[in-house]
Amino acid sequence: MLGPARISRPYFLCSKCHEGQFPADVELDVKDTETSPGVRRMLALVGQEAPFDHGREQMKQLANLEVTAKAVERTSEAIGADIAAREQQQIKSAMQLNLPIVIGPPIPILYVQMDGTGIPVVKRETADRKGKTDGQPAHTREVKLGCVFTQSGWDKEGYAIRDEDSTTYTGAIETAEEFGKRIYREAWDRGWGRAEKKALIGDGSPWIWNIGDQYFPGAIQILDLYHAREHLSEVAKKLRPNDSAAQKVWLTIHQDAQLDEGKIEELVAALRSTPSTSAELLETLRTEANYFETNADRMRYPAFRAQHLSVGSGVIEAGCKTVIGARLKRSGMFWTVRGANAIIALRCCHLNGRFESYWEDRRIA
Repeated sequence: MLGPARISRPYFLCSKCHEGQFPADVELDVKDTETSPGVRRMLALVGQEAPFDHGREQMKQLANLEVTAKAVERTSEAIGADIAAREQQQIKSAMQLNLPIVIGPPIPILYVQMDGTGIPVVKRETADRKGKTDGQPAHTREVKLGCVFTQSGWDKEGYAIRDEDSTTYTGAIETAEEFGKRIYREAWDRGWGRAEKKALIGDGSPWIWNIGDQYFPGAIQILDLYHAREHLSEVAKKLRPNDSAAQKVWLTIHQDAQLDEGKIEELVAALRSTPSTSAELLETLRTEANYFETNADRMRYPAFRAQHLSVGSGVIEAGCKTVIGARLKRSGMFWTVRGANAIIALRCCHLNGRFESYWEDRRIA
């Protein structure tokens, strides 16, 4: 970081195997690398923030160091991979119930939210995977992202207020089974065991509720109100096409008076009894009625609000944009799963405020 430096250190040669080594290189964390820990730290920071070539420019402007974009890529991905490997060790310990006791005061309300977002990947990462359009191959892979945050109060109207700077993230391109272990470990580290009230909020995807049932039994499950409203809005558009006024009237009855009031059984009955001569529309009504019936207990919004609980998944949706989209979904980007997961791990570590701790742990180790 301060320019070229000369290091004098002892060299040891084994008289039997004739292999040499510099023990000081290990202590200084410069073994088999061309850059010091301080430079690698900077490379990781610029690499997780912006495209690698932009990171190269930042290194020149801010530190007057000439590096290649490839060096930024290799270093940031290597450090991200090391962070991910350490996380996997922690996840493994969690699954073996070898969990650290997190000491601290009780947490009034602790939330877990999950969502998925696609990122563009190189062609070989989508081999034999079906795309969203029938007959077309996939061009993206889904990143599963989770967040944990706390709430200690609410506003004058009783609406939940998230504790400032309390949100942490974890994510990867992996199966729901693997991700369940990941988000469980994150929630435990954040004090799940000492939370007085626990809530899980999702958009209705079955994999989210499956994780909730397996890893967060007893948590209050809440289906994001705005996703539920979107379902009703789509029904209104199909029932009253090209008539916004009629759509508004229909939504006033079924959204404002039924969904928002938590009267899901009435809503389901209304959808099932809606007449139509269109087989396609009848199928839509049946599908949506099943959706609301299945998630009825997750849609008791007045009861949730009476407990001052949040009923929206805006925190994780914003996280998908800021944590994943802002870095991995830029124009012209195509990722390997390995590279993407390394940058996601690095980015979450930095945004969670754990980057300094990571380097301290490296130094101690």
